[in-house]
Amino acid sequence: MVKKFFNLLGKEFVGLHEAAYLLAFFTFLSQLLGLIRDRMLAGTFGASAALDAYYAAFRIPDLIFVAVASIVSVSILVPFIIERLQKSETEAREFLDAIFSFFAVLMVAVSIVAFFLAPTLLALIFPKIIGGAYGAELVVMTHWLLLSPILLGFSNLLASVTQAKHRFFSYAISPILYNAGIIFGLLVFYPLFGLSGLALGVVLGALCHLVVQIISVGRLFPRFRPLFNFKIIKRVVGLSFSRTLALSASQIASLALIAFAAYLAVGSVSVFNFSWNLQSVPLAIVGASYTVALFPTISRLFGAGEKEKFLKEMTTAARHITFWSLPIVVLFIVLRAQIVRTVLGSGNFDWSDTRLTAAALAFFSISILAQSLILLFVRGYYAGGNTKKPLIINLFSAALIVIFAFGFLWLFKRWEFFRYFVESLLRVDNVAGAEVLMLPLGFSVAQIINAAIFWFYFARRFPTFSPIVTRTFFEVFSTSVIMGFIVYRSLNVFDKIFNLNTLPGVFLQGLLSGFIGIAVGIIILILLKNREIKEVWLTLHHKIWKAKIIAPEPESL
Repeated sequence: MVKKFFNLLGKEFVGLHEAAYLLAFFTFLSQLLGLIRDRMLAGTFGASAALDAYYAAFRIPDLIFVAVASIVSVSILVPFIIERLQKSETEAREFLDAIFSFFAVLMVAVSIVAFFLAPTLLALIFPKIIGGAYGAELVVMTHWLLLSPILLGFSNLLASVTQAKHRFFSYAISPILYNAGIIFGLLVFYPLFGLSGLALGVVLGALCHLVVQIISVGRLFPRFRPLFNFKIIKRVVGLSFSRTLALSASQIASLALIAFAAYLAVGSVSVFNFSWNLQSVPLAIVGASYTVALFPTISRLFGAGEKEKFLKEMTTAARHITFWSLPIVVLFIVLRAQIVRTVLGSGNFDWSDTRLTAAALAFFSISILAQSLILLFVRGYYAGGNTKKPLIINLFSAALIVIFAFGFLWLFKRWEFFRYFVESLLRVDNVAGAEVLMLPLGFSVAQIINAAIFWFYFARRFPTFSPIVTRTFFEVFSTSVIMGFIVYRSLNVFDKIFNLNTLPGVFLQGLLSGFIGIAVGIIILILLKNREIKEVWLTLHHKIWKAKIIAPEPESL
């Protein structure tokens, strides 16, 4: 059995449908484990000071991972490796040795500096947590988690080789092992070592993530040779600089939001992270899927000078992102309580935690379409070799996130009308800690402005883009509003049928209400002769399972 597993790690999947089945299956398992992980954390701790400290411990390692490990991004390295493997294995080995050596020295040096600065930095960023009951645990967890960027960075580097050699199994199974390590830490390490055990679980998951890649790549490149080829290093760093800077700015903005949350009521950091994880699911399914799959095609078309075909592909992707995102936004807003209670509602995660997390999810959800379109526009600019404009716009957006979050917090605390309006709108009146809702609101407003700026510049260069996508927007938006009303009314009907004090009752209430609303939405779009629903119907009649699936790499721990 063990021998078969090792053979599978080394197997090359050259058939497109083989790779598609493999990656799709393990991506589903990884997402499922992620939901189980969050449910276990919510049930064990609730939205508490202990869980706030756990999530805060990720912030410095996350920033290091984005700022340093993105240099060895899969999307950056794979073209280099393929190019050199086509010439000779010696050139590929020399390239990997140079990048491996540079990354090892840089990452270890940065992590060592961060290790000693961690207590000071954490005291500056999270003074309330450091001064509380879990301050010591926050420092210890951060120290342990500093191992994760090193392990995952090396894993990403080796994953570039496995991708180039079509060894998809190790790449597909790694995220599952990472989540499994976190769950193992919660079940085994936490009872033994307390909160530090959770961090040990993350490190174990990262180590498993790396070991699988080592086993897979070991037969190709059995030995590592220290080598510092500054010509190779300069080229890779130069290519990844804009991407790294943009990701770092986004991570700093996220760090600022978590820091704001840490100043608020106990549990605010946990509420923010739970709602963030939930809104990331549709973003990954719709926005990331379309943009990652589209990128190779638009890069080829733009490089070949086929601007009309490039615009057609971008317009089609924007239409379908809009088509899928708007109904999801409405469903997430109307069914927010059912979603949160189904996924997280257990153990110590009480009704107040549910109401706050559901309200935060609603505010995050209003920017799902904007976030998805931003991913599309950024890929469009990258395909044309323009990395400067996305960088400037995203830096501006990162600043807006912080400004709006701070501004809405100020309004919420000082303007009673605004506070009462928000609390009444989202039904969180008389719930302590509602000020945390201003963070997802500020984030979403900034993202909508960011998407509008991208849209303005792209439409100015391609004037026919806007009218086509705008028509789709208004058709789907009006349909989604009606769909949302039907779902809301259905919830009231099923409220009298199911026992909402049980998980099956809450789940069935949301599921059946959602199905009825979606059915009504489909009928309306058919009556409107919507273009996108016709294209979706035609696509479903193709053998879509034979399409090659490209899994996006993680941009945080």
